[in-house]
Amino acid sequence: MGKIIFYEDKNFQGRSYECGNDCTDLHSYFSRCNSIRVESGCFMIYERPNFMGHQYFMRRGEYPDYQRWMGFSSCIRSCRMIPLKTSFPLVPQYRGSYRLRIYEKPDFSGHMMEFMDDCPCVSDRFHHRHVYSSNVMNGFWIFYEYPNYRGRQYFLRPGEYRRYRDWCATCAIVGSFRRVTEF
Repeated sequence: MGKIIFYEDKNFQGRSYECGNDCTDLHSYFSRCNSIRVESGCFMIYERPNFMGHQYFMRRGEYPDYQRWMGFSSCIRSCRMIPLKTSFPLVPQYRGSYRLRIYEKPDFSGHMMEFMDDCPCVSDRFHHRHVYSSNVMNGFWIFYEYPNYRGRQYFLRPGEYRRYRDWCATCAIVGSFRRVTEF
């Protein structure tokens, strides 16, 4: 299982809250979050309750201030654990293939391209800056707003995303994406 600890102040000071699963509203545990320690697993943290707002991918490590996770503020209101185990209890983590299709238009129409690996610059390979729909067939992925894995982040698990709003994006620009391979 995963373990993440939120601290109200920088450098792991102040009131803290330890979490090991999904939490839709962290507001009652702390008023602000200025540092985080991820002791095991991977998490997505969100600036608003119910997994809404800006998202940040957190892997094992220490983040002594919110700029270390590329945060815009000290406001963290929900978190989601990225599953460590598959449906088979003796398999410790996802080790299967990764498959993702991105589309130029909503509802899986227009130009389509399939990927099985990370893409540091979508426009170089896909020849479009906008991704209006996506189908994650295998694995877990993170979309980034800008090339080279920068900017806003969006976590995608297996499933169909008919419109960019389905992965909680505010616009259809996808600059890069990568597979979640580290647990």
